[in-house]
Amino acid sequence: QVQLVESGGGLVHPGGSLRLSCAASGFTLSRYWMYWVRQAPGKGLEWVSYISRRGGETYYRDSVKGRFTISRDNAKNMLYLQMNSLKPEDTALYYCATDEAGTQRGQGTQVTVSS
Repeated sequence: QVQLVESGGGLVHPGGSLRLSCAASGFTLSRYWMYWVRQAPGKGLEWVSYISRRGGETYYRDSVKGRFTISRDNAKNMLYLQMNSLKPEDTALYYCATDEAGTQRGQGTQVTVSS
């Protein structure tokens, strides 16, 4: 049974940083490309970043390029998202997922960027 548990969210001022973590269990993480997706208040789910099975390829949506960094540690069954220079428009519920649509995702961790 796939289980994904996100953590690390919180309330930060604009320009601040957070590191999100996702603990994966019930499946072999190294077999999957992994995604971070988010849902802002009143909006649909959107992908933020994704990473190849071994971490050699990473992709970011334009709005977070240069500010966010995705990484993974397959030995520890962990996925991460380092978020720097946060902006109010980054406020959302963040999920890790095994697909871009977020069909299989955790419960999410809330990120709120506000002064």
